[in-house]
Amino acid sequence: MEKNLLLFNTVATVYQKGKIIINGVDECNGLIIVKNGQLRAYYTTAEGKEITLYRLLSSDICIMSASCIIKNIDFSVTLEVEKDSEVLVIPANIWGKLNEANGAVKEFSLQLISLRFSDVMWVMEQIVFKGMDQRLAGFLIEQSSLEESDTLSITHEVIAKNLSTAREVISRLLKYFENEKLVELSRGSLKILDFKGLHKLSG
Repeated sequence: MEKNLLLFNTVATVYQKGKIIINGVDECNGLIIVKNGQLRAYYTTAEGKEITLYRLLSSDICIMSASCIIKNIDFSVTLEVEKDSEVLVIPANIWGKLNEANGAVKEFSLQLISLRFSDVMWVMEQIVFKGMDQRLAGFLIEQSSLEESDTLSITHEVIAKNLSTAREVISRLLKYFENEKLVELSRGSLKILDFKGLHKLSG
């Protein structure tokens, strides 16, 4: 019965790059499973800055998009499509029924929430305890891994947005990285020259 409930109610949806799937705490779409693509979850501060909390890749699950079904969870997350993506959505009311009826499903939900809050705490630690140069080095390494390339097609503005800082700060640091032969800058892209140096800098 529970299997049929999932089969008959799960919706497959394709989203284009740049689409906002959920926008804040008032939206509760349901459990989102990424079949392929890439999504970014971020929090917007009172000053309007975006703090990237985590990314979702193929087979990843977003429980925060269904947080309304879990008591005492009130966390405002925006989910943006970074690459064209295909996702499966289990509506919040359906996932809620499964949570109430099946202890294993509820335990799974709690594990997902714990995992995502661990991601969030890691990001907060980076912001509080690491310098921007360290965070930038770590970001470039992460992006290279995601893109599976040492050449990143990304602007200074996009990097600044991901790291919640000003574009001028990123431009200045990237110029320093270039002078140190860590990266090579081009218009709208950069190439990583020294991964070992970036790893050392990222701490």
